[in-house]
Amino acid sequence: MSTKEQYWKISLIVFIIGLGIILFRQITPFLGGLLGALTIYILVRKQMIYLSEKRKMKRNFAAILITAEAILCFLLPLALVVWLLVINLQNINLDPQTIIAPFEEAASIIKAKTGYNILGGEVISYVISALPHIGQMLMGGISSFAVNMFVLVFVLYFMLIGGKKMEQYINDILPFNETNTQHVIHEITMIIRSNAIGIPLLAIIQGGVAMIGYWIFDAPNILLSGLLTCFASVIPMVGTALVWVPIAVYMALIGNWLQAAGLAAFGAIIISQLDNLIRFMIQKKMANIHPLITIFGVVIGLSIFGFMGIIFGPLLLSLFFLFVDMFKRGYLDGGQTSA
Repeated sequence: MSTKEQYWKISLIVFIIGLGIILFRQITPFLGGLLGALTIYILVRKQMIYLSEKRKMKRNFAAILITAEAILCFLLPLALVVWLLVINLQNINLDPQTIIAPFEEAASIIKAKTGYNILGGEVISYVISALPHIGQMLMGGISSFAVNMFVLVFVLYFMLIGGKKMEQYINDILPFNETNTQHVIHEITMIIRSNAIGIPLLAIIQGGVAMIGYWIFDAPNILLSGLLTCFASVIPMVGTALVWVPIAVYMALIGNWLQAAGLAAFGAIIISQLDNLIRFMIQKKMANIHPLITIFGVVIGLSIFGFMGIIFGPLLLSLFFLFVDMFKRGYLDGGQTSA
């Protein structure tokens, strides 16, 4: 390769990387929708192949049909959950004094028993000043959710239309031989499928079981508490304890000691153990993911991708170790096969 050709090659690589960084920064607000479209595409890919190739259905009609199915089966239930959450939050009185009153009551009980005041004037002022920002954050999150749902449907349709060409193009630009390319694609498919099915299933089971416990022990606002438990189940290590522990503490502070102890025992023995059992059982069976990869992958993914990080965080971590293993087998162990 001549010096001029090397210059052209390096310049093209620099342009690609530079434009890629610029485009990625601009597309970040829509990353949830794009990753969601990719997730659903992987889940319905075989169905698209069946309709378009075996049933000889036109690709655009098959894409419309599967997109409508995705809206009914995936997006409408998710939108319903968000709507229920919004409705319950709207029913909460956002008057600062009304919100502060239970905390002041709890703080007075603690002060009477321990002599320590945990709720000083500065804390109250901070909470009152933070309430408008919390409201703005919630409204911004709802708007972002709506926009990303539209992006998801739009992108999913065109991914279904050009599925095979898109997959072949990706296969051609991956810097691996045929065996490693298939290995990487299989790993991506299995991890995304495992998380996309396992995590919502876990959230529904834990939220439902938690609502039974909230009902038995007469916890406040059972529906909202159950929805929050569903969302908290995706957080590794701590998980649903972020919801049932504060509820149990609050019930104890207002004098419901028996119900609080029962809810704490139910949460520790039933709800939390369901998390440990079902999460690792599903993911181990469907994708053979090590529990530590799941835990640290979710932590990393949430900071990078937002909510979709619960799926793509473990994927990134798994791919990292897969690439390291490929390098070890190909170059360090005396293998002659190129990557």
